[in-house]
Amino acid sequence: MIYSRNAFSAADEVPMVCVEHLEGAPLSFMTTVAALRMASLTEPAAVVPTTTRTIKQFGRIRLPGAPWRYAITSNGGNILVDGVPDMRWRIDVDAQVRASGATLSAVSAELRARVDDSWVTKFRVADHLFCYLVVKPKAVPEGFLAEWDGWCRRRGWSASQQGRKIYTMPRAVCKSRAVAEVRRRLWESGELVGEAETLAAGDGALDAEMLRAADFAIRPRHGELEKLNWTHPNLTVTRTSGILAGEEIINWFIKGAPATSE
Repeated sequence: MIYSRNAFSAADEVPMVCVEHLEGAPLSFMTTVAALRMASLTEPAAVVPTTTRTIKQFGRIRLPGAPWRYAITSNGGNILVDGVPDMRWRIDVDAQVRASGATLSAVSAELRARVDDSWVTKFRVADHLFCYLVVKPKAVPEGFLAEWDGWCRRRGWSASQQGRKIYTMPRAVCKSRAVAEVRRRLWESGELVGEAETLAAGDGALDAEMLRAADFAIRPRHGELEKLNWTHPNLTVTRTSGILAGEEIINWFIKGAPATSE
């Protein structure tokens, strides 16, 4: 939904608005049309921003349509209710992670032993849940990701790459579970009624399960899922790429579950 200048593709001349600043500098953008339409999307739908970003990173974003009743951060590890982390959800997630495999400290130590400064610029632990690397993509050793993912999967974790970031994630932490929980709460509160459907959008491997679980899903014609040529019977793929794909996705949401297409 939001894009850095490096991801603008062919849309450089399209009017844009900044929706995220870092240390006072503009960082992420939407087209002006996308911003206006997203603000209107909250009227007919229960919009739930869902991201792999940490709580702090999500807090930098000023998406049109806020404030949000619910938001999902940390790849599903945290549910924010009126901006406040739901500790009951987080306690349950932490228990599932402990029961399903290796600890974060063990995984982090193993990962640190496998990397060096020649191709890694940052090593981060996110919300005490998972870790990720910021890398020089062309300098990543051949076969590193596949080998590291194999090590992780034997221990209840997985690894995937999204642009300059390589995520190492407990398999118990996923967006689809958090989305299902928020949907359950919305039904119980009466905010969802009738035949309300779940529509989802995403572009990375960490989004795949969430897209698969939705009634209808959409992904842009760029990003990790595009490189993987990932598809599913419920999936629409945008015609455009870059920041214009964000605008197309919002139009798709507004229309509501169009026929899927490639």
